[in-house]
Amino acid sequence: MSDSKKVFLFGYSGHAYVIIESFVAAGFSIAGYFDYQEATSNPYKIPYLGYEGQVDVNSIVKNNFVFPSIGDNAVRAKLVCFFEKQKLQQCTLIDPSANVSPTSKINVSTYIGKNASVNALSNIGKGVIVNTSAVVEHECVVKDFCHLAPASVLCGNVIVGGSTFIGANTTVINNISISGDVILGAGSIVVKSINQKGIWVGNPSKKIK
Repeated sequence: MSDSKKVFLFGYSGHAYVIIESFVAAGFSIAGYFDYQEATSNPYKIPYLGYEGQVDVNSIVKNNFVFPSIGDNAVRAKLVCFFEKQKLQQCTLIDPSANVSPTSKINVSTYIGKNASVNALSNIGKGVIVNTSAVVEHECVVKDFCHLAPASVLCGNVIVGGSTFIGANTTVINNISISGDVILGAGSIVVKSINQKGIWVGNPSKKIK
């Protein structure tokens, strides 16, 4: 960890507001943000630093942290790839209200949100969002660039493939595997493994697209 505990954000809209408050609660300061264009609303009075594709990000960020404050899985994946190519210093963000087991593994550019729980021996990939009050039970594996929406629940020994979105209040029962690039609609109940990408909804969940 850097002594300065400064972080530069990439993206500045609704999800970024949540990220900002968690960073501040964790003792960081927000040094500025990069985005395609300057936001029309700036409720946290954060300096706009330009679009990362058109400015020298390394000369601005220097040895401080960077973080993708974007809810969209695909865009977040591109940002993390950019961070890696530029050799920028990534970090994890765990809100102080979250309950994270010391035996779990949390990778870089991942956010564990307010009142979320990540339990024993779980493994969370890079660029993941475990949003407000979401639960990742024991020995789950959540691969890169997934988004677990508020109050979603993964019961024990669940495997979630990369770039999957799990909707709000969705429950995945224990010992289920979900392939990558799946969207689970809000309130879905998953009782059988899913081995095809697409959109799944309902109780029990069924593929609709």
